[in-house]
Amino acid sequence: MLSPFEITLIKSLEVGREYSVEEASKVAGISKDAVLKAGYLLQEKGFAEVKEVIRKIYRLTKEGEEYLKNGLPEERLFNILKERRVAEISELEKEFGKSFLGISLGWLRRKRAVDISDGKIVLINDNVRFKEREALKQIAEGKWDSVPKDILKTLLKRKLVEEDEEKEIYVIIKRKPEVELKETIADLTPDLIISGRWREKEFLKYDVRIPSKDLFVGKTHPYERIIRECKKIFLEMGFTEIKGHYVQPSFWNFDALFQPQDHPARDMQDTFYLDRYVEIPEDLAEKVKKTHESGWITGSTGWGGKWDIKKAKQLVLRTHTTAITIHYLAKHPEPPVKAFCIDRVYRREAIDPTHLPEFDQLEGVVLDENVGFKDLLGLLREFFMKMGFEDVRFRPGYFPYTEPSVEPEVYVEGLGWVELGGAGIFRKEVTEPLGIKGRVLAWGLGIGRLAMLRLGMKDLRKLYQPDLGWLRDCPVVRR
Repeated sequence: MLSPFEITLIKSLEVGREYSVEEASKVAGISKDAVLKAGYLLQEKGFAEVKEVIRKIYRLTKEGEEYLKNGLPEERLFNILKERRVAEISELEKEFGKSFLGISLGWLRRKRAVDISDGKIVLINDNVRFKEREALKQIAEGKWDSVPKDILKTLLKRKLVEEDEEKEIYVIIKRKPEVELKETIADLTPDLIISGRWREKEFLKYDVRIPSKDLFVGKTHPYERIIRECKKIFLEMGFTEIKGHYVQPSFWNFDALFQPQDHPARDMQDTFYLDRYVEIPEDLAEKVKKTHESGWITGSTGWGGKWDIKKAKQLVLRTHTTAITIHYLAKHPEPPVKAFCIDRVYRREAIDPTHLPEFDQLEGVVLDENVGFKDLLGLLREFFMKMGFEDVRFRPGYFPYTEPSVEPEVYVEGLGWVELGGAGIFRKEVTEPLGIKGRVLAWGLGIGRLAMLRLGMKDLRKLYQPDLGWLRDCPVVRR
């Protein structure tokens, strides 16, 4: 059974002839959308073929339009040199500027039109043809097919021309039905009902398989959506969101976390150091110094050696958001405290599909008197399950500032077990010098890696690239 649009289209078009959607619309007297809808329906039934042809088109940039109107820089310099024959570089720089002279001189030398000697430009070839200007004119007139490929490539490289794609859809009627085409009705009108003529009509069946028109509406970036989802989960669990500066003293980034001053993570290879120093709380610095050197009253032997306060005062781009949560705990040492931070951190990482020098981290702490290791594992398991990961496990880990320590992992079909961060209970060497009373559960998770798993991505860099195709195809609702 054919719809009215299908019948109109198949009756109007010749068999075997290729019609663009615009041509078919004029011939059949129906809208372009109706032609597309009817064409795809007829293709499913074997009566037609819908062909999509993608071709490249080229247009001039603003700079290209200017050069077409006023001449290429090298062309203008060439005309000047034809009059003067020889010109001082310094004089031309004053007259036209260094940028203009640099561009034009470079292209004239490529064309072997000039020679430079003793600060002078000498014209050595009068017969120079500027094919690029001719090509700009052809492209402006829509005749880019006749422009040589090497010249087109040069114009694209010089950003005088930009490339785009244009999709043209054609409808071809392959055959016509052998039986008489009966018109079906899609809308039941009052006239049809009152007159009773609807009894003699055939009704169009609705086909859910017909391709619909793509609609691209504004929506939140998928990565931002996941960050908001993480925030929502912790806020619903009673946590307070906290923030802090990207630049932190080494004291809060490393020393207050009982990270030794000769730890490999503090090397220049891992950390972005600033050549600036700030004052730090003297009372806390003295307690941290004693803890690092001898263990102070924590029951530890410390790291030994001499603790250098100058290193603690040096500013760094924070390597983790733990610098924010430990500072917050130092200001709020009395339990109960539940806080989290989602923000950017920086490390000297080589850029590859799974590493970036700046990325986002989710940090959280719980300070209370009667919390333990099982509470930490239960809290993290709850978070991951709310994020859609059903299988969660924990493997023993090591971090200078937590004991015991674990690395949470989630199971992903096709990838196996994937590690997503670190967690543990703050050591006394961290809490005692800062006057923090009670136990502290702490964790740090990589949001970027979590987002990759949720979005089915293999390259972390894609999260930050303006790829409109990917952004449009990325679903708004999690499946």
